Amino acid sequence: MPRFAKFAWGLLAYNLLVIAWGAYVRASGSGAGCGAHWPLCNGEVLPRAPGVEMLVELSHRITSGLSLLGGLALAIAAHRTYPRGSVVRRGAWTAFGLVGAEALIGAGLVLFELVAHDKSMKRGLSMALHLTNTFFLLAALTLTAFWASGGARVSLRRQGVVAWSLGLAVAFMLVLGMSGAVTALGDTLFPVHSVSEGLLQEISTGAHIFVRLRLLHPVIATLTAVVVLLAATLARLLRPTRLVRKLSLTVSLLIVAQMIAGIANVALLAPIPMQLVHLLLADSVWIALILLAASALRAPEAHALPGPSAEGGVLSY
Repeated sequence: MPRFAKFAWGLLAYNLLVIAWGAYVRASGSGAGCGAHWPLCNGEVLPRAPGVEMLVELSHRITSGLSLLGGLALAIAAHRTYPRGSVVRRGAWTAFGLVGAEALIGAGLVLFELVAHDKSMKRGLSMALHLTNTFFLLAALTLTAFWASGGARVSLRRQGVVAWSLGLAVAFMLVLGMSGAVTALGDTLFPVHSVSEGLLQEISTGAHIFVRLRLLHPVIATLTAVVVLLAATLARLLRPTRLVRKLSLTVSLLIVAQMIAGIANVALLAPIPMQLVHLLLADSVWIALILLAASALRAPEAHALPGPSAEGGVLSY
């Protein structure tokens, strides 16, 4: 595998860890650990006698900063390695822009104090925006690594029902991700001590909208699972290459695992470790779905991009 491709896959894996740590910051209520200051922490470069919450938030800022530097390095390396007009170049620069957007959204949450125990709609909308940007970032990194590994470019022309079904699955995953982000925020802000208490809280006439989403989110998740499974099945039947078959199976297994994790998350009253597992599974489903779409919707006339071939190299299964 080309060194650039290895770096791209590694950066994707690193960003998954950064995302998980960011979820821990939210779930543990440590988002205000550095006060309403950014990029400084409580107005200091190196805080003296930091508390636990400050250390958690500060470490997240450091890991996010390294992600930004990694995105810049990826874009520069792509610019120097691949020719003008290369999809690898475009993917890498897009990923860097989205990492920058992640940093700006995080800064906005801190500066406008939409962290810790804030229950405003602004925070809910910000969380949905944050999740959407995160999904787009993961998609950009995934496609950059895929293309750098020899994957062919994508084309939507004359792809018929395969393109429509996969596009619908991607749209449903975005909606599910946004509802999940707000639901997870509700679990943090309005904890319960039993499933029955949670149900009473949800059906109460004065329930906060974050709490009401606990009832809606499982419905969205079920519909999304059905759409994703159908799209994966259609891709496997209509584009029966080895790679598409393997990715179709991977997507199907991951979405089932995600549903099981969601049920466990509700039954266990959303403990932080289960929330992180649930999030990482959602990210994994998204990445696998993007890879499936890229493999199934390759341009009919396309040849593999510079690097190992799609069937004989790293993309072979």
